[in-house]
Amino acid sequence: QVRLAESGGGSVQAGGSLRLSCVASGPTYRSYCMGWFRQGTSKEREGVAAWDSEGSVTYTDSVKGRFTISKDNAKNILYLKMNSLKPEDTAKYYCAQGPADSCPTVRPGAWDVDEYNYWGQGTQVTVSS
Repeated sequence: QVRLAESGGGSVQAGGSLRLSCVASGPTYRSYCMGWFRQGTSKEREGVAAWDSEGSVTYTDSVKGRFTISKDNAKNILYLKMNSLKPEDTAKYYCAQGPADSCPTVRPGAWDVDEYNYWGQGTQVTVSS
């Protein structure tokens, strides 16, 4: 079973930066999708950024130009570099893995949490104004 473990969250002021990491362990698949999601207080979980095994990436509109998703395949770590953070970015951030054919990189706008089979426990990001 795939296991995902996030780290790197914290508290920063608006305009600051953080880099989240997600270490993946367990079986690997030939094709798959990995994504970063976030859930604020009293809000639904929403997709932030996705990466697929072909190397394609995509972002939700609110983070384009500020966040960068990448993966170190040798270490099997997924990253999310977050710059120019805003108070509205405050949330618990989750790493997830699912099938490649459901990835937003191939199905634009398809940030369906139900399509992801594996989830980490999340890391909290708090941005103060």
